[in-house]
Amino acid sequence: MKKIVQRFRQIRFSKRKEFVAITIILTLGLISTQIVSADVRYWLLLALTFAALGGSAIGLRENLKGVKWFTLLLVPTMFTVSIGLFYFLLPVRWLTRLPTALFYGIGMYAILLVENIYNIATERSIQLLRVAHAVGFLATLASYFFLLNTILSFRLTSYVNSLLSGIIVFPLIIQALWAVELKDRIDSRVVLYSFFFSLIVGQLSFSMSFWPVKPIMGSLFITTITYSLIGVGQHYFAKRLFRNTILDYVKVLVVVSILVLLTTQYQ
Repeated sequence: MKKIVQRFRQIRFSKRKEFVAITIILTLGLISTQIVSADVRYWLLLALTFAALGGSAIGLRENLKGVKWFTLLLVPTMFTVSIGLFYFLLPVRWLTRLPTALFYGIGMYAILLVENIYNIATERSIQLLRVAHAVGFLATLASYFFLLNTILSFRLTSYVNSLLSGIIVFPLIIQALWAVELKDRIDSRVVLYSFFFSLIVGQLSFSMSFWPVKPIMGSLFITTITYSLIGVGQHYFAKRLFRNTILDYVKVLVVVSILVLLTTQYQ
């Protein structure tokens, strides 16, 4: 028995295998939220959220200190909450829920890899950082889109929509801007720009509450605005903000704005 214990202790999983194990456990937990009764689904989602937080902390435990307890664990946790809440809005069919669970599993694994790159990049330079920025940016937008779609689907008042959308996007923007420089602390400029961008998004959500569009289109439009704001902010902090860069974001906004206008349900 003693030899078995010693051999078990000698077994060490690679970082990727740990991430795979964490992802599988969380994905199974997400699927289980649809098996239990409706009375306990939200409680199970709360437990899954803490599991995502704890699992991410275990997987990223090396050099996890200071501000990184917030910046590295935020997106995995928010992504879990966003997909979990969106999961409840889907039709009661496994044909739609299983692909969503698969999307969550792939996304969660990618996010853990990104956060691990950020964790390493704070100590030394790494070649995959640019790829991590792109994937991390996409994960941030996906988290906000699903959360915002859930909020708008509840048909709350314009003031509540504005408040919730601004509060939720604020930490996500902080994390996205912090990831540009990866400092040991969150710069005051990051907080200031994040607050300003969140205020814009909150006011936009207030206005969209009166616009006769479906929640998914409203979420797409607001998320596109968020995409442009964060993108411009990241290029500014990276000192690579040029005229052509701004024009690229404006073009995306124009296309999505036209799409929203075409899908508006005029009476």
